[in-house]
Amino acid sequence: MNLELFIAKKITYKNKSDRQISRPIISIATLGIALGLAVMILAVAIVTGFKAGITEKLTGFGSHIQISNYDNNNSFETYPIDENLIPIERLSQIDGIKHIQSYATKPGIIKTNEIEGVVINGIPLNYDWSFFKDKLVEGDTFNMVNSKKSNEALISEKLANLLHLKLGDKFIVYFVQQPIRQRAFKISGIYNSGMDEFDKLFVIADMRHIQKLNNWSANQVSGLEFILNDFTKLEETKDLIRDNITGIFTEDGSTFKVRSIKQKYPQIFNWLEMLDINVWIILGLMILVAGFNMISGLLIIILEKTNMIGILKALGTDNWSVRKIFLYQSSMIIGKGMILGNLIGIGICLIQYHFQLIGLDPVNYYLDTVPINLNIVHLILLNIGTLIATVSMLIVPSYWITRITPNKAIKFD
Repeated sequence: MNLELFIAKKITYKNKSDRQISRPIISIATLGIALGLAVMILAVAIVTGFKAGITEKLTGFGSHIQISNYDNNNSFETYPIDENLIPIERLSQIDGIKHIQSYATKPGIIKTNEIEGVVINGIPLNYDWSFFKDKLVEGDTFNMVNSKKSNEALISEKLANLLHLKLGDKFIVYFVQQPIRQRAFKISGIYNSGMDEFDKLFVIADMRHIQKLNNWSANQVSGLEFILNDFTKLEETKDLIRDNITGIFTEDGSTFKVRSIKQKYPQIFNWLEMLDINVWIILGLMILVAGFNMISGLLIIILEKTNMIGILKALGTDNWSVRKIFLYQSSMIIGKGMILGNLIGIGICLIQYHFQLIGLDPVNYYLDTVPINLNIVHLILLNIGTLIATVSMLIVPSYWITRITPNKAIKFD
């Protein structure tokens, strides 16, 4: 039987009607731990939600990894590559690659009563529609067949409003080249990704239109896109892809460029990485606040139980055993606060996740509501870390017990 734990339970869960100086202090400390843990849960859930939400949208427009012609051209008017030169079958066997598809981009101008510059994002027959199906607000995606090009297209709600277009309308895209050429498309669906910067830009259409406009063959494309199962393996998979195409050259002697989504949009991912720093600062501050609340509570409990400490020492109990009693008691108080903190933090997260009460400006944040990503691993680590950190902070203050002597403590009342 653990005597120290038994005594700790007795003095912690004794009749609450007993007047104790420490009880209000303990309540404040418990509430401090609860609020601190709730804030930490919210901070981690929101930041990881931001990262997951924005990453999902970026990869929806540009996939996880791209292979393109190795040139210094960063515009949407690209030099083609011959996809037959890429060992697609071998690359598809790399662990973690979910899907491989080609793409072709070309800038153009849509003219209705208004004029807007756009980029036609040409897609192949085997295009993965999962991202845009989830973002559709009207209509549907379009089907493509081998026999002929599809004249249907997806445009964003933002672009449709700017150009005064609606579902089923036809519009003409003009391409600035010699001579100027044009293509007519019919709107099959309208999407809203919440990222205005991209929504204003991209029109999704059949890639064969771009191949025809650029006088490319059926095998010539702007590049290949790789969709992964696990974003955490992005760099590792990119290196494997690069290793598999090293030494392959095009007819003009050029090589291929392998680029991840992080390299394509470094400014956005740098911003997301900075959010991690904010989270660590919040976690550190909340643990410090909770720890200092418990330190003050422990010292008051020790002061209140000075007579008991003297009696235990007079009976031969060593200092460490007495300290363990109060560390056990503190752990119980911390545990109670953590249970309350989990209920508050997880409760608020679930309310926001299901009802989306707190909105955001998508122009600035790329999302229209505060995102929530509740991860069981994060919750377990937060709880374990909070418990270990706060209890560890109490070890030094508990040393005050060693300074209490039986002869003075027993007289203390």
